[in-house]
Amino acid sequence: MQIVETILSLRGQLKTWRATGETIALVPTMGNLHDGHISLVKKAQTLADKVVVSLFVNPLQFDDKQDLVKYPRTLQADIKKLTQAGCNLLFTPDADVMYPQGMEFHTFIHVPGMDDKLCGLERPGHFDGVATVVTKLFNMVQAEVAVFGEKDYQQLLLIRKLVSDLNLTVKIVGAPTVRQQNGLALSSRNQHLTEAQKQQAASLYSSLKQLKQQLETTNQDANVLLSQAHSQLTAAGFTLDYFDIRRDEDLQVADPAVDKALRLLVAGRLGSVRLIDNIACNLA
Repeated sequence: MQIVETILSLRGQLKTWRATGETIALVPTMGNLHDGHISLVKKAQTLADKVVVSLFVNPLQFDDKQDLVKYPRTLQADIKKLTQAGCNLLFTPDADVMYPQGMEFHTFIHVPGMDDKLCGLERPGHFDGVATVVTKLFNMVQAEVAVFGEKDYQQLLLIRKLVSDLNLTVKIVGAPTVRQQNGLALSSRNQHLTEAQKQQAASLYSSLKQLKQQLETTNQDANVLLSQAHSQLTAAGFTLDYFDIRRDEDLQVADPAVDKALRLLVAGRLGSVRLIDNIACNLA
């Protein structure tokens, strides 16, 4: 696996691959990799000849600066995992490479319709930071395809809208959430949980599954079911930011009597650790 730190070195290798007709897939990450990230690499390998993984802890998307300081940097472990996974190239720029004029004077990308709901309300400015850095990576790599995890479903829809609105040529592919045996979605944040909290955290997924089953198989009132789910997770130790039923295609508020393709989404804290999860629900 090649490791490059500059845009010039990155584009030099990409030019060599393209000269021989090879296609390229991009997997953007912030490092501290786990099996969920590696699943994205494996998915990318089925979609293109070469896989580029970017590793950059993006300051623009951290609304909490302490969260940025505490974000784990595990470069050597990440290199080992990507090498074993067969990644072709790792791009590891620093902030000077990504924002040479400084972040204060950098152009921002704003995708309307995402910062006014769900995680957008809880993390002001976060999605502008995501949209900006992802757009830059798309322009730097110019991959045919990019792979993102469905665990961050709101982010996935934001990136799809960004690509559509700006007429970018990259194809966006979503990959299924990877989970622990107890159902807890893999996340870099999980390492901050105690073993007891990891067992508690599994109730996020079990609550989503229960709500999905109730909506798909019964005629019970959705608001009543949501209220019950809120109470169950609160009793399990969560402080919830939201637990909601949304339209799958755009995350607008869903009416289960009319909308059939739904997405159930939840976010909450165990102690100081914020966790998110989601699941598809089909009423057709």
